[in-house]
Amino acid sequence: MDSEIIIDYKSRLNKVFNYIHSNLDAKLSLETVAQIAHFSPFHFHRVFKLITNETLNEYITRQRLEKAALDLLLKTQSTKDIALKYGFSDTASFSKAFKRFYDVSPTHFKTQNPNRFSKIRQLESKNKQQPLDIEKYICNINNLKNWIQMNANIEVKDIDKIEVAYISCIGSQNLGQAFQNLMQWAIPKGLMHDETKMATIYYDSFKVTPPHKVRMHACILLNDTVEGEGEIGFTTIEGGKCIIGSFEIGVHEFEKSWTGLFVWMNENGYKKADREPFEVYHNNFNEHPEKKAIVDFYIPVV
Repeated sequence: MDSEIIIDYKSRLNKVFNYIHSNLDAKLSLETVAQIAHFSPFHFHRVFKLITNETLNEYITRQRLEKAALDLLLKTQSTKDIALKYGFSDTASFSKAFKRFYDVSPTHFKTQNPNRFSKIRQLESKNKQQPLDIEKYICNINNLKNWIQMNANIEVKDIDKIEVAYISCIGSQNLGQAFQNLMQWAIPKGLMHDETKMATIYYDSFKVTPPHKVRMHACILLNDTVEGEGEIGFTTIEGGKCIIGSFEIGVHEFEKSWTGLFVWMNENGYKKADREPFEVYHNNFNEHPEKKAIVDFYIPVV
């Protein structure tokens, strides 16, 4: 398929992803969502599957259930409230869909996963579950807390809103190319200079979403208004209270840093807000003498 057509399709789907993300509690029919992208339902179905490797219904169902799983682990809402929050008519329909996806009921999911910081995928059946090694779990958490204490400067403060230009991508394997395409757009516009900051916004969690399905925005922070084109989009990172962890780390330590920061959040009594976490980069790690990234991790909290 022609590259310009692909870019046009991705630009239209950006609007679709944003709409779905903001309306998981609503009825998201093929006809309604296709209108957002200005496609006929038939053509939209084919394009969406081409870009995402999922049907629209598969994508929406996965989004609802993965985000519900995260809320179940936080244990701050009832199962009924979570069901309604993600567009299920009642607890029974939610439990049925959840069990079909994770192979356990929402109640069993909570009891089988006391380790709220480890990766969770679609679970094996209950009979195949390995018992939790409590001592190993506590040891791992303590090691993470010690590592964070030694490697992170953490503060909690209110931040102002941040305007960004972005290219959306699905899958961690595609993030590097998204940044390359973003810089190719930004350089002729004079947006790349010593003070320029790049960022990544995460719309899915690696904790529950397979890496090749995680949706992200590769971003450049903006000081002035510029015109977009093609697959370039614009959004605002909302202001508000955030936990900010400042790190100088190797690229293999990003997952540990995020996990440790969420442990710190829990240990200090904060709760994640209904906003997306993001990273802001202060250097090109390839230019660092030890190939380390100087990066701030932001967790929005209430």
